[in-house]
Amino acid sequence: MSGVSGETMRLVLVTGLSGAGKTSALGALADCGFETVDNPPIKLLDAIMDDFAASSHRDVRVAIGVDERTNGFTTERLANTISALRQRQDVTLTLLYLDCSNETLLRRFTETRRRHPMAGGETVEAALALERSVIVPLKEQADITVDTSDLSLTELRREMQERFSEEPGDSLSISVVSFGFKRGAPREADILFDVRFLTNPYWNPDLRSSTGLDAEVDTFVSKSEGFTEVFNSLCTLVRQVTPLYAKEGKSYLTIAIGCTGGKHRSVAVSERLGAFLRGLGYKPAVRHRDLRKALSTISKPAVLAEAS
Repeated sequence: MSGVSGETMRLVLVTGLSGAGKTSALGALADCGFETVDNPPIKLLDAIMDDFAASSHRDVRVAIGVDERTNGFTTERLANTISALRQRQDVTLTLLYLDCSNETLLRRFTETRRRHPMAGGETVEAALALERSVIVPLKEQADITVDTSDLSLTELRREMQERFSEEPGDSLSISVVSFGFKRGAPREADILFDVRFLTNPYWNPDLRSSTGLDAEVDTFVSKSEGFTEVFNSLCTLVRQVTPLYAKEGKSYLTIAIGCTGGKHRSVAVSERLGAFLRGLGYKPAVRHRDLRKALSTISKPAVLAEAS
């Protein structure tokens, strides 16, 4: 059955690991103008979409949370439902998967004293392992994967706003993320570029406490040997591949720029790449994943502080 209003419905299905922030993501989507429903029975998804379509004469935007708590949930059943929804001519579906590291999830469950929904009589560690094994096929189908391991609640809300606050269009939604390799590469990265070949401002005492957001650090980084040639090549690559990603039907592209600690070089290059993309007519979201953590090392002795 399909909607009767003639409008195109935008549906965001929000799923992922327990504790990764699905409830917070749904709240942020509500702030973006989405009608939200959390954990309806799987068999009612089509009926819910029909009801929203029939009751509105405007474009309908709906966000629905689904996970192992959902009545009738199995990975196979939800995957089949997703496939059916993708076939509907009146629905534009985005599957949003929220991922998170085990370390962060363990801390969150400990701090909140929440019980993992799949724990039973097992430990949280065992429940997390079971949940990952069950839900991994959904991650493989996801249109967008957001790793919330290093995101504050405010940053998660901003991520949702940047991706979903505007009506969908033909243009590619691009995120540029700076990070430090010491904390691992972003799991959601489509393109990853390592800028550790650039001269490190950390070893300049006058720049150590500054960041890539400061003009003096940006100037220092831009004067590194090979910077101009390599950055121009990176811009050429990005300019060439972005329309190809869009042509292949990809709606979201994440470009990750990494240095050692995520404080100087990756931040400066990400800011420059964001400016370049804006010059091409895109509206990139530029986020510095590890900058706050890198800044917290300033007060430590130099021998213990992380280089960036």
